[in-house]
Amino acid sequence: MMMKLFSSSSRSRERFLEAILQSAIEYAIISTDLDGLVTTWNEGARRILGWDEAEIIGKPAAIIFTQEDLQAGILQREMTAALAEGHGNDERWHVRKDGSLFWASGQMMALMSDDGEAEGFVKILRDRTEQRENEERQRVLMHELSHRMKNTLAVVQAITSQSFRNASSLEEAEQSISARINAYSKAHDILLQQNWLGTTMGTIVEATAINLGLETSGRFKANGPAVELGPQAALCFSLVLHELVTNANKYGALSVDTGTIEIEWSVRGEAGEKRLNFTWQEVGGPAVEAPSKKGFGTRLVGSSLSAFGEVSLDYAPTGLILRVEAPLQKLQYKNYSDAEE
Repeated sequence: MMMKLFSSSSRSRERFLEAILQSAIEYAIISTDLDGLVTTWNEGARRILGWDEAEIIGKPAAIIFTQEDLQAGILQREMTAALAEGHGNDERWHVRKDGSLFWASGQMMALMSDDGEAEGFVKILRDRTEQRENEERQRVLMHELSHRMKNTLAVVQAITSQSFRNASSLEEAEQSISARINAYSKAHDILLQQNWLGTTMGTIVEATAINLGLETSGRFKANGPAVELGPQAALCFSLVLHELVTNANKYGALSVDTGTIEIEWSVRGEAGEKRLNFTWQEVGGPAVEAPSKKGFGTRLVGSSLSAFGEVSLDYAPTGLILRVEAPLQKLQYKNYSDAEE
């Protein structure tokens, strides 16, 4: 029926096809001659690529390709494939008039005359930038999730093996494992509330106090400015603080009624770099002696926080002192998977 409608008027058919061409605004439809010069440019091409038809007709279509792809001969390959196979696939970055890039998905096809001779090419593109970015974001998230799971399993494995190694009974080992994993879980909950972008030092310290029932105790004092921590630093500080409080309850300042814990942190500039100074100090507890062998807590402090900066444990007779000095840039790094490698 449609062919019959246009059989008597080639001009009507041309207008009909032109209307279709211009209404396809989600597609950039471009035709070129055999030399690659633009001969038609639809409304979709204007919207996606930025050039008006009047300023692009007669110009090389190569202008929409990146310099890297032009140097690699991508345009010539597309043309060759279009002539030899009927079409050349196009899945790559292209350039808009303003210089910005977008991810294009489409094809180049050869335009043939009634005699079967090539007269030019038609290129059809669709902007798939958002889809590609979503796919890339999903890939990164899956990669990061894999790292988080591996790290979590490694931490749980270390907690379990070390708890059994240092426990005098199965009951003590069970209690230690449960408490440590609970502290680790609480830190994960805090990070999840912040979309895993990190949290503050104050939040981690407060969570430690709450987790061990010390939030209203005047024996657990903390003071410092708002300091952001990345996910990995937050998890490390959570585990370390849990171990320190647990040790203080058993052997240190919190094992007697007169002892207190004083936590302070500050930030200072040094050679153009901001650095965190963190101190844990026990006061008023029993006389302290350096342990004859390293327990889980001591090894945890050395192996985790030392990845971020300088760490020292001072078994002063008046009370245990932990000092950490680290660049904020390391502590605030948010790429969890890179921090693990």
